[in-house]
Amino acid sequence: MDFIATLSFLVLLISSAKALDLCGSQPDNSDLSVIPIYGKCSPFNPPKPESWVSTIINMASKDPARVQYLSSLVAQKSTAVPIASGQQVLTIGNYVVKVKLGTPGQTMFMVLDTSNDVAWAPCSGCTGCSTTTFSPNASSSYGSLDCSLPQCTQVHGLSCPATGPASCSFNQSYGGDSSFSASLVQDSLTLANDVVPNFAFGCINTISGKSVPPQGLLGLGRGPLSLLSQSGALYSSVFSYCLPSFKSYYFSGSLKLGPVGQPENIQTTPLLKNPHRPSLYYVNLTGVSVGELRVPIAPEYLAFNPNTGAGTIIDSGTVVTRFVQPLYAAIRNEFVKQVKGPFTTIGVFETCFEASAEVEAPLITLHFEGLSMKLPMENNFLHTSAGSRACLAIAPVPNNVNAAMNVIANLQQQNHRILFDVANSRLGIAREACN
Repeated sequence: MDFIATLSFLVLLISSAKALDLCGSQPDNSDLSVIPIYGKCSPFNPPKPESWVSTIINMASKDPARVQYLSSLVAQKSTAVPIASGQQVLTIGNYVVKVKLGTPGQTMFMVLDTSNDVAWAPCSGCTGCSTTTFSPNASSSYGSLDCSLPQCTQVHGLSCPATGPASCSFNQSYGGDSSFSASLVQDSLTLANDVVPNFAFGCINTISGKSVPPQGLLGLGRGPLSLLSQSGALYSSVFSYCLPSFKSYYFSGSLKLGPVGQPENIQTTPLLKNPHRPSLYYVNLTGVSVGELRVPIAPEYLAFNPNTGAGTIIDSGTVVTRFVQPLYAAIRNEFVKQVKGPFTTIGVFETCFEASAEVEAPLITLHFEGLSMKLPMENNFLHTSAGSRACLAIAPVPNNVNAAMNVIANLQQQNHRILFDVANSRLGIAREACN
């Protein structure tokens, strides 16, 4: 009898696990879940065993190329889904969204990028692409777009003949060291239970470099070809996410698309817009505190200037928060005053100290217009695998890029609900345990 009862329990447990679908959306289907790149549900290979801080250093080593890429964008004048943090195969530490393209849907894990507009995916026959590609021939809803259509003029890097019919082709760079060529096409995009028909995206046919996401990218910027613009009233230009720690094993964060289910009492700060690059989500950073002390800093290192690109952006693709050199130096100097040394440098982290002193170490608070974001200990410090050293998890903007732009990165956003209410030009931040 005990054997039968145990067997019945196991059958029930397996059935429940299948019904719950730990790698799918949450039971109420209101949100889609989020996994890290090394989690059980990730399609990407885990890295070789190494210390946690070494893993982050490896991820953050791609940040300078990312920040340079964002800087180049600034200079130009022209329902929820599963997310996984992408590092090993993606080379840039991003998060990945599980979507379906076409009819019937073909599953793709696309990078979620708040600083890009156009979506793109590698298509069958692509040169330099990964083994997972989208097959247009297998989709009954697929359609090509030609140069005469208005969507074509909204793509950067457009390549169309002066006269005569032709497919809409374009070339773009990504990540600072890579590029691709694609044709603008349209097909159904499925996000959880929602379907966005005739969704325009780039069908990649050639890739050069290692930074282009292997299964594509879903742009959540504010441009005319972004998901927000193409979905129209479906999501009303509102979304939020809660990014889990890179160490999370199962889906546990979430991306909420649309106004339904968003936090009602969240503190917000105005979203600012750069007319030269409206995709980037600028906010007004008014100051930084180390412990209880507000760091003295000249206003010009914080001020938003759409002509130069100066100011502060929220970005999902950069790993470690970067501050302009004078602001970073002021934060680090004040931190060193309050924490017992000696201090060493590990990779991009210049302020590493004995972990035993962490209990006394001050926390960093980011002050925005209308709200303050006090970073919990896990968003402030990283530890070596032996646990003997802790590092302040911020870094300066690289010298070879636009030295005027601060970037609030995903390591500091983890375990926070970040609300992008584009319709009302506001950004909300609230602490939330994504893990």
